[in-house]
Amino acid sequence: MDTKKYFPSVEAIDKASEVLKEILDPTPFMKNNNLSDVYDANVFLKREDLQMVRSYKIRGAFNKIRTLEPELLHKGIVCASAGNHAQGVAFSCNKLQIVGSIFMPTTTPKQKIEQVRMFGKEYIDIVLTGDTFDAANSAAIEFAQKSGRTFIPPFDDPKVMEGQGTIGKEILEQTKEKLDYIFVPIGGGGLASGLGSYIKAMSPETKIIGVEPGGAPCMKAAIEKGELVELEEIDKFVDGAAVKKAGAMTYEVCKEVLDDIVIVPEGAVCTMIIQMYNKSAIVVEPAGALATAALRFYADKIKGKKVACIVSGSNNDITRMEEI
Repeated sequence: MDTKKYFPSVEAIDKASEVLKEILDPTPFMKNNNLSDVYDANVFLKREDLQMVRSYKIRGAFNKIRTLEPELLHKGIVCASAGNHAQGVAFSCNKLQIVGSIFMPTTTPKQKIEQVRMFGKEYIDIVLTGDTFDAANSAAIEFAQKSGRTFIPPFDDPKVMEGQGTIGKEILEQTKEKLDYIFVPIGGGGLASGLGSYIKAMSPETKIIGVEPGGAPCMKAAIEKGELVELEEIDKFVDGAAVKKAGAMTYEVCKEVLDDIVIVPEGAVCTMIIQMYNKSAIVVEPAGALATAALRFYADKIKGKKVACIVSGSNNDITRMEEI
């Protein structure tokens, strides 16, 4: 298999959905009256913030780990993450009783580190290293090679993409009418590529709009240049999507399945975090607010349309509210 050209199939995502039944139920797909009124549209939220680890990342992590050969599981696993992938991996280690080393940037919010510890319990150890996801990722890959453990990528992996793609499957099962637009946040591209593959196969007329933070638009940069681009500097505020370089596999899929990418300034993300809390009592982390924050840039196009936004996570540290 040429992994760089891997496209998750409907069958593979259906299979991942069966694997995930072992640990989770579908998350709600709910109409949001406030956003619907503001944009004169039918705006639905896919509530991945309500996952047990408060983020969609559990899907890809568990699907990847659960499908490893027993001898690989026995040796243990390694991952790198700014928080949400780490929680999914930690939960999986505890559930399957396997050891895991989790590399996280030194800048990771304390709340996310504590959550990882809580989910993984005695099965994991946490290594804080580097001040970006990319630095922690390099250290984790090096450790995996030296220790013989299996590295669990946060986004650039077929099984991870298939796991995230189960969100697209759930949305289509949860809605009766056709969707005009789906807004999906992008960090490394695992969610957008998995979900995008499924939606384009099953509902080709639905437009998929990727959303990146202004401080880390790695996928848009890659698509515009026609090849992977490593951003020299990124703003780490939207920590769940602060990635310098998109995945090689995810880029190949995203350039085919995305109809557009919207870049949302960090200030607009902050406004949306506060708005969702005040108007809808929904707590979101910065990356979790990307999709809904992008609606204002599509206000004219979505009028009267049925729109879905992926609320990707709610691991927000209350101590960050002053900064927000």
